[in-house]
Amino acid sequence: MRPIRVLVAKVGLDGHDRGAKFIASALRDAGMEVIYTGLRQTPEMVVNSALQEDVDAIGISILSGAHLTVFPKIMKLMKEKEMNDVLVTGGGIIPDEDRKKLNELGVGKLFPPGAHTDDIVSYIKEWVKQNRNF
Repeated sequence: MRPIRVLVAKVGLDGHDRGAKFIASALRDAGMEVIYTGLRQTPEMVVNSALQEDVDAIGISILSGAHLTVFPKIMKLMKEKEMNDVLVTGGGIIPDEDRKKLNELGVGKLFPPGAHTDDIVSYIKEWVKQNRNF
């Protein structure tokens, strides 16, 4: 069985990527194959990279407050490209009320700052096991 493939991205003008790099390392240490796209990605760049890399999950790190713009745009683009079996998850500064709105749009679990990496790894592994066939 191939390793789980996860794309980790920073979308928009948010220049703080320490958390994204930390999560990428934790996922890699857990045996996942991680593609880190770097800073200042657009939703289109993220979705196109995810499609090209045939990922199982996309993790968006967002601290800029643009989560109600970024996540819906990514979900719309994924729907257009029929990427219905790819998890969209993420983390950052996202108020509970906004988290609920994003979950209703199909975004997976969103992790706050300080979330334990074991919880993130377990969540992705379990989601992929239940939703992907490879």
